[in-house]
Amino acid sequence: MQAQYGDVSARTEGHVAVLEFNRPPTNFVSVELVRALADALHAADDDKGVRASVVCSAGKAFCAGADLASPTGVGGSGMQGINPLYHEAVRLFSVKKPIVMAVQGAAVGAGLGLALVGDFRIAAPEARFVSNFVKLGFHPGFGITHTLPRVVGEQKALLMCLTGRRVKAEEALAWGLVDEVVPLEDLRPAALRLAQEIAENAPLAVQATRKTFRADLAAAVKAQTDHELVEQTWLRETKDFAEGVRSVNERRPGNFVGA
Repeated sequence: MQAQYGDVSARTEGHVAVLEFNRPPTNFVSVELVRALADALHAADDDKGVRASVVCSAGKAFCAGADLASPTGVGGSGMQGINPLYHEAVRLFSVKKPIVMAVQGAAVGAGLGLALVGDFRIAAPEARFVSNFVKLGFHPGFGITHTLPRVVGEQKALLMCLTGRRVKAEEALAWGLVDEVVPLEDLRPAALRLAQEIAENAPLAVQATRKTFRADLAAAVKAQTDHELVEQTWLRETKDFAEGVRSVNERRPGNFVGA
């Protein structure tokens, strides 16, 4: 497996597919990027020689989320960009083979949602996990309101989503959001080692076991993103959303009025 899917490059090491996405400068999510990653992961599903995947990204940030402020970003012309994005997100959760995420830096908003697609997350000490939607006057998306509590529990997930705080790698490890923290230079080798450890086992048994654990996760994410979209649509029209976008761009606390 050696291929290019838009901004996603794919190669294999033994029975492991290594997928790297690169959308400088901060790997902002776009419909095209998520579609490309879904295409690459489904191609790995179709490759009988692949038994697990590692997903990583280029640059300092793992993924800075979706660009909600720019006219050219996701949702820049209303909410039309969000629904296709969530359609592609559901495709990510439909993948049959195990996924290990290598997180080297900030995983913010939709970037956190992307990290939660994986079965496991290996992080560098520089990694930060952030659900900052309320700082934008917005509602969480990308299925985070389902996938985050599934991993860290409802209380920790609520804490992240209502405060918008940055959770550092070591704290994320204690919470179970991260499975291992390793030095930055060892991040990809560590993610590859875990994927290879999985790939050493009987592939049909691995996939059947994973299916049991994840159950109807893709369907649950579909239902949750449908709800998230409803909440995001009306919130996008509020004064607080406009102020949230300005305040984040200006790197200051928002002056919210509840309208």
